[in-house]
Order: sequence, then C-alpha cells, then structure tokens
Amino acid sequence: MEFINVALPKGRLGEKVYDMFEQAGFPCPSIKEKGRKLIFENAEAGVRFFWVKPSDVSIYVERGAADIGVAGKDILLEYAPDVYELLDLKMGKCYMAVAAKKDYRDDPSRTLRVATKFSNIAKKYYAEKCRDIDIIKLNGSIEIAPILELSDVIVDIVETGKTLLENDLEPKEKIVDISARLISNKTAYKFKQEGIDKIKEGLAEIVRNKND
Repeated sequence: MEFINVALPKGRLGEKVYDMFEQAGFPCPSIKEKGRKLIFENAEAGVRFFWVKPSDVSIYVERGAADIGVAGKDILLEYAPDVYELLDLKMGKCYMAVAAKKDYRDDPSRTLRVATKFSNIAKKYYAEKCRDIDIIKLNGSIEIAPILELSDVIVDIVETGKTLLENDLEPKEKIVDISARLISNKTAYKFKQEGIDKIKEGLAEIVRNKND
C-alpha cells in the first residue's frame, strides 16, 4: 500500500487544515484521539499524517520525509525551500509588515536598524527600496526592540495588530499577504502525482466553496 505522507503544522492552524483534509475525503479519525502519538494513517484513504512544528513543515517536504505539507507563505518566502507550491488554502491569513513607534519618522541619511525573525524577507524588501539597513535577528518578543531602542523598526507578521497597539507601535508599510499553502516535494510529485493531485483538487473545491 502506497501512502501519501502529509506534514501538518502543530496547533490551531493544523487542526483546521486537517478538518479540510477530512472534508475532502481524506480522514484519519485516530488523529483526534488524545495522546502523544505523532503519526496517524488511514490505509483506506491512502494517507499518513504527522504533526511537526510549523516552521519545520517545509524541511520535511523539501527533504522527502513528507510528500506534501501545509506551510505559511512567510516560511516559503523566508527559507525559499525547493518545493512546489500547489494551492493557496486561504486560511491563516495575516500579513508581513514594517512596524514602528507611532511617532517614528525614517531618516534616509542613517542606516535603518531592523529587528526581525524574517531577515531574508526584510533584506529583499529593503534591497528593492535601495535602503541601507542593519538587520538585528531576534527569535521572540520582537515588539520590545523599538521600545528599548535596540531597533528603529521591526519586520513581523501582523494578524489583528493588537500586540502592536498594546506596545504603542503601529504598522507603517505592508510587505506581503500571508496565508497557508499546500506544498509538495518535487520528486514525490513526479511519482505520486495522481494521488497528490486528487488531494489538491479535493482541497481546492473546499477553498472555492468557502470563498464563494
């Protein structure tokens, strides 16, 4: 029996994504059982699901441990994995933005200090604007950087903007819209195209119905 291995991002988004797979005809009831198990399969539907950290999904897919997976567009832009992007699932919607203190005004004569987890996205964005920047790579609590004057601005994901507001920051420039994408390993797509396309079409129909 040949399975299609699916890497799902752990957490709320992953649970919503799994519901889409279920609706598309690729259920795996054992995934909803409480426990510490990470791999679940349904031989009848020909799928094997496993939970991984959201930022690791693209690594599992790129290296072939998973045939397909669901990753945020932010991860795909930041790490540029060598995978196929098959479908925008139109969920987990947010956007990447430049944010700063409300009264901040950029001085183009100075090097701009940018705090971010997403250094490649930030570099590309400012390179296109021919702006000289100093990247400060942080892994968490990015919002505190401008407050403590570690940076002038931050580049981060904005969902509701509430966290920024609570820290007296505001979005200044929108960089790109972000949502969850279905991705595929390139070799797996060659050898398991029929099965992968069947899943893709099932999910695409749900996306269409949701957005009609």
